[in-house]
Amino acid sequence: MLISELAKRTGVSIHTLRYYENYGLFAGKADETVTTNNYKQYDEGIVERIELIREAKQIGFTLAEIKDLLEDWFSDRLPQEKKEAVLRAKINEIDRRIDQLKEVRKLLLAGIEDVKNGKC
Repeated sequence: MLISELAKRTGVSIHTLRYYENYGLFAGKADETVTTNNYKQYDEGIVERIELIREAKQIGFTLAEIKDLLEDWFSDRLPQEKKEAVLRAKINEIDRRIDQLKEVRKLLLAGIEDVKNGKC
């Protein structure tokens, strides 16, 4: 399938798909016999890969983290225990960020009170 079809099937824009491809998250195949254009073909496996990328981004993984994990994840070189450990580590990171955001919220609420009381 061409990139336009891949975009339709995954709900990811062509621009974003090209960015992901340039970043090294997946690769299309060019037909070496065609010299008039540089269209690439994408196989069905790319759809699943894009879905995993979207889900990973949605739960907080960076593209760099996704790139590191993608090959191992799809090649079954990453045992179930390691996959679980990766996900637990991300949960711990999110919990730390939640705690940080709660502290920022407290500071902002204190700032509002200072403004109300004329301290700022």
